[in-house]
Amino acid sequence: MRAVVVREFGGPEVLEPVRVALPRPGPGQVRVRVAAAGVNPVDAATRSGALASAGLMAPRAVTGIGWELAGTVDATGPGTTGFAPGQRVAGLRDRLDADLGAYADYAVLDADALAPVPAGVPFAAAATLPLNGLTALQALDLLDLPAGATVLVTGAAGAVGGFTVELAALRGLRVVALAGAGDEEAVRALGAEWFVPRTAPDVAAAVRELVPGGVDGAVDAALLGVRALGAVRGRGAFVVLAAGSAPVGLRGIRVAHVWITADGPALAGLAALAGEGRLTLRVADTLPLAHARRAHERLAAGGLRGRLVLLPGA
Repeated sequence: MRAVVVREFGGPEVLEPVRVALPRPGPGQVRVRVAAAGVNPVDAATRSGALASAGLMAPRAVTGIGWELAGTVDATGPGTTGFAPGQRVAGLRDRLDADLGAYADYAVLDADALAPVPAGVPFAAAATLPLNGLTALQALDLLDLPAGATVLVTGAAGAVGGFTVELAALRGLRVVALAGAGDEEAVRALGAEWFVPRTAPDVAAAVRELVPGGVDGAVDAALLGVRALGAVRGRGAFVVLAAGSAPVGLRGIRVAHVWITADGPALAGLAALAGEGRLTLRVADTLPLAHARRAHERLAAGGLRGRLVLLPGA
């Protein structure tokens, strides 16, 4: 089968298309025929060596690329239950120490990292859900705020930020969205009650004008750090999405970091929401698997709304 791997760190040019043996599912595992694979900043950080430099990856001769996918079950390993060949699924590969990732014709995942995909959800859209949707969900779980509480979401128009706004609103949280001025209508449609443009010279002051005393919590998808921390009330909660971006928990603020983990049951719940039209899946564009380098170039250029998706069958 075809796959995309990295043998040395660098720019998009180090993404190497290879031919490898079809992987076999072991006990408790499922082999998925990949119909779509999401392209994410963590893929670029893997490729460039940023994760290795941060001590998050051990040295490897070959590293697989791609965390999230959607497709159909091709085979199951010994003792695997709950999935059958031909079933539509989405899943998250949350381990970096593997030779193969989601950028491939087939991928083997643990069964508990997979979830059914409703028939009405296209594979390209479903492939944007596992990594970003679970990150948003787990960030909100870490905040642990009751219905009616206020939350700031930075980077609210991005892939993780958009899911965070929508899921927060579904939980009954009152959302302050921070994004580009042109994104106000979009983030309000996702459920934001208030809006702050990211060009605001003082984010904390702008938020506190809307929510006197400060918000109860924040999900910092834009990695603003201390600039966003000031918007949170004393003894509130603050969740960051990237290693090294966490501010000191001043004023008794509880600071936590999302270390994403695969969660099939939670992903199934997100997929069900998407199937019901209650969670918005955004695909910026699709490209053939052979154009992985081009996808990474476009990712680096920025300005995307939604995720790029690679299609192995294209």
